[in-house]
Amino acid sequence: MTALLTIIVLVLVAIAIWQMTKIFELSQVKTEQTEVANDKDNRLNGYLMFGFLVFIYLLTIFSFWKWGSVVLGKPASEHGGQYDNLMFISMALIFFVQIVTQALLHYFAFKYHGKKGKKALFYADNDKLEAIWTIIPVITLAGLILYGLFTWTTLMDIDEEEGDPIIIELYAQQFNWKARYAGADNVLGDANVRLIEIDKNNVIGIDESDPYGQDDVVSQSELHLPVGRKVIFKMRSQDVLHSAYMPHFRAQMNCVPGMITQFSFTPTVTTAEMRADSDMQAKVQHINELRAEGRAKGLDTETWEFDYVLLCNKICGTSHYNMQMKIVVEEEEEFNKWMEAQQTFGEQMASAQ
Repeated sequence: MTALLTIIVLVLVAIAIWQMTKIFELSQVKTEQTEVANDKDNRLNGYLMFGFLVFIYLLTIFSFWKWGSVVLGKPASEHGGQYDNLMFISMALIFFVQIVTQALLHYFAFKYHGKKGKKALFYADNDKLEAIWTIIPVITLAGLILYGLFTWTTLMDIDEEEGDPIIIELYAQQFNWKARYAGADNVLGDANVRLIEIDKNNVIGIDESDPYGQDDVVSQSELHLPVGRKVIFKMRSQDVLHSAYMPHFRAQMNCVPGMITQFSFTPTVTTAEMRADSDMQAKVQHINELRAEGRAKGLDTETWEFDYVLLCNKICGTSHYNMQMKIVVEEEEEFNKWMEAQQTFGEQMASAQ
């Protein structure tokens, strides 16, 4: 209560001082009204607009120079090149329009700043100008939208009959991921959140009565993918809206409670090959240098080695930042060996009885 009263008193004192300064200004006999900008003020504001234009351009150049190397680098999926091309074209157009419009905006603010005795020229309308700044954006945006739709259609290749795809379910839950492989029959068994039995380690609710689910394999630690083979992901959420985000593969899809969403891609670069990439090695070295500085200050930081990662890209709760899963992309022979070493759902249920 004392703090509240103190704040109220300070506010009232500030208001009183402000009112007193206004009274003092009004009591002074002046030939010029200070509230109205004069030619000097307008000219100064024009120069300041030019200064701000230079500032934002220099800031943009500095940002590219300072942080341009922290972008993701080369894509690790078959469709990643198309995705990056669409992103590059969109960003190039945005930067071009930004550079031109900002330059004109600040130049006009200086050129046409207020001058004593000069009256502003008023245009009621200009059909030619309105046609130009309407038709050009319409054509540009229509082209981007059509290109984007074409790219999206290509990306959303979820045909289970073409390309011998692997079917994997990504199960999202606050705050972890679980991956379920369709097994030898490549068909996922039925599952429902109401069938979850923690004591039997049926952590994603696979239906025990469905024969298709008996050979399913559930991984709670790592997501293994074979390079060069199409993967179709079916995604579920147990609780809230999550988003399966695999940045290096240029893949993201929301995981929505009560429904199954889908996405697919073909990995093209193994984990070992990405670790050997010179650009990635430079990034890893830079990160480890920062971590070494942290250790010198007493922080608990470990040396980092690159791994692909599955993240949640929705703010899904207090531990959202920690909702991630390691992804291992390997040759198909290694992938098959890993799969053979895993326990199927049927074997898991038998051992639990």
